[in-house]
Amino acid sequence: MSNLPPLTTETIWAILKEEIDDITVNQLVWDCLGYRYNPSNDNWDNREVSPEWRDEYPQPPDFIASRPATVKLTRSIPKEGKQLLKEQLGFQGYKIGEFGPRQTRRATAANWLLNYMQQIKINH
Repeated sequence: MSNLPPLTTETIWAILKEEIDDITVNQLVWDCLGYRYNPSNDNWDNREVSPEWRDEYPQPPDFIASRPATVKLTRSIPKEGKQLLKEQLGFQGYKIGEFGPRQTRRATAANWLLNYMQQIKINH
């Protein structure tokens, strides 16, 4: 996962515009959650993952395909971070008829990543 795009607002927009594939979106979230892939043994190391994620998802979940994982991701965003796409990026959402569950889950991942970016700034 070393060739992930940088965690920037440009990357968040690229997720929303579907310029970044679903696998990379997942990998960005996994990386932020602490999942580390070990190619030498073809396994995931979850020692850096917080217990509330590690216990339920010992292997990184597919946030684009799994509604339960996305619901957990949504619930892990603090209330003040729920509208960051709109507040910080001016994202108005998708137009009716132009989105489905996949786009909604990508937007959730994008919002979670934006909240994560904000939390990193606060803690540094």
